[in-house]
Amino acid sequence: MALDTTRRHFFFGSLLAGAVPAGGFGSALSLPRLGYKSPNEKLNIASIGAGGKATSDIDGCAAENIVALCDVDAKQAAAKFKQYESVPKYKDFRKMLDKEAKGIDAVIVTIPDFMHATAATWCMERGKHVFVQKPLTRTVWEARHLMDTANKYKVATQMGNQGYSNEGTRQVAEMIWAGEIGKVTEVHAWTDRPIWPQGLKEIPAPDAVPDTLDWDLWLGIAESRPFTSGGTGYPTSWGSFYQPFNWRGFYDFGCGALGDMACHILGAPNLALNLGAPTSVECVKKEGSSDFMFPRKSVIRFDFPARGSMPALKLFWYDGMKETPEIEGVPKGELLGDLPFRPRNRQEGRRRSANGYIGRMFDWEEFQAVKADPESRKPTPDGSLFIGEKGMITTGTYGEQTRLLPVEKMADYKFPQPLLTRSPGHYADWIRACKGGEPACSNFNVASPFVEWMLLGVAALRVEGKLEWDAAKMKFTNNPQANKYLKPTFRKGWSVG
Repeated sequence: MALDTTRRHFFFGSLLAGAVPAGGFGSALSLPRLGYKSPNEKLNIASIGAGGKATSDIDGCAAENIVALCDVDAKQAAAKFKQYESVPKYKDFRKMLDKEAKGIDAVIVTIPDFMHATAATWCMERGKHVFVQKPLTRTVWEARHLMDTANKYKVATQMGNQGYSNEGTRQVAEMIWAGEIGKVTEVHAWTDRPIWPQGLKEIPAPDAVPDTLDWDLWLGIAESRPFTSGGTGYPTSWGSFYQPFNWRGFYDFGCGALGDMACHILGAPNLALNLGAPTSVECVKKEGSSDFMFPRKSVIRFDFPARGSMPALKLFWYDGMKETPEIEGVPKGELLGDLPFRPRNRQEGRRRSANGYIGRMFDWEEFQAVKADPESRKPTPDGSLFIGEKGMITTGTYGEQTRLLPVEKMADYKFPQPLLTRSPGHYADWIRACKGGEPACSNFNVASPFVEWMLLGVAALRVEGKLEWDAAKMKFTNNPQANKYLKPTFRKGWSVG
């Protein structure tokens, strides 16, 4: 799309050259794809994971052919196993790929974080396109490994961070590139996660493994340990101690609140500000520390150097929030965070279900109504704030309700002319790429560098003090202890790379 040559767009200068990522957002393909299919021909898709979040990922791709399912937990996968009664079922994805590879074009990987890289690598080495749930990987080394592997095997990829597919995230970028708030020097981002246990001090006594669960396969690359349900004092509302959901809070299995929400909430800052690699990261506050779990609450600071015409930036991440934070200079009551989704009509509701569409564009009347009576549609404390030399922009988890602050500026506001290609929908974007179309907006050449800097915050939660980062050498230069958190150890039989 040709640039608007009016005065406002001269602000872009050299900024746009680095802000629109190569290999994404409408760039022409530079590499031939394996397994090319006509856009009118359906893909044969397998899923590693069939319960929990995998159910909606499978639904998002159901217009294609679902040809094989794999899950280590028959109880969690029961509904999808029943829905697709005629397709082969497996517990071990390695066996599925060995036996079904010829009939599979692409694979969904929606299992706990610590197994993402291993499963995705097995798929890509066999020429399969992959959709991998956020946060893509548990460690920095794995993030780089997946990007390199995807480029080596020339497969179509996508990380499951829906906000990169949504209108509001693109609006944030285009507003900032148009100079609406001047040069941005500070970002704040926050979430109410964790909503699962973190900061526990003791591991309960072992229990018998449920008949429906293959515990050894669930552990995968991780060090072997006894199964435990949590014991008599463990709240049943939390489920089992480790799974099917609470693994997020454990250092060995998940990435805490960062892993669950940062790939969503920090997506708009990453795109709009062309963040690249930070120079340092530090956990500046935490509550409820544990030897084996993430803390109950934390604040992390990332420092980024100047990038082209963009100045140095400090970015603050807050998790464990019960309310939206109060930030100096922000009008009270205007950081409403996420508003509960209400489709305007049936068609919009269907689009959300089919294509991973989440969130709403800014609506002046709706926003004023919620601001006047927040209890009518209580927003969740999830969102981000950009502070520039001339003003502020805020948006929600997935880029919804993107707006200038104070919000009165939005009364007659017209968004800048679009510069970024609009997504056809989160899953449709990946499927199109698998069939030889444009790379998906969160393909691994975009997603891996983003995830890498986000995962530095995970390491910062485990050590004290500021960590100085050398991205070229992939190491912290001032803390050898922290470097051991950059790459996982692999149990025998599971190594990659």
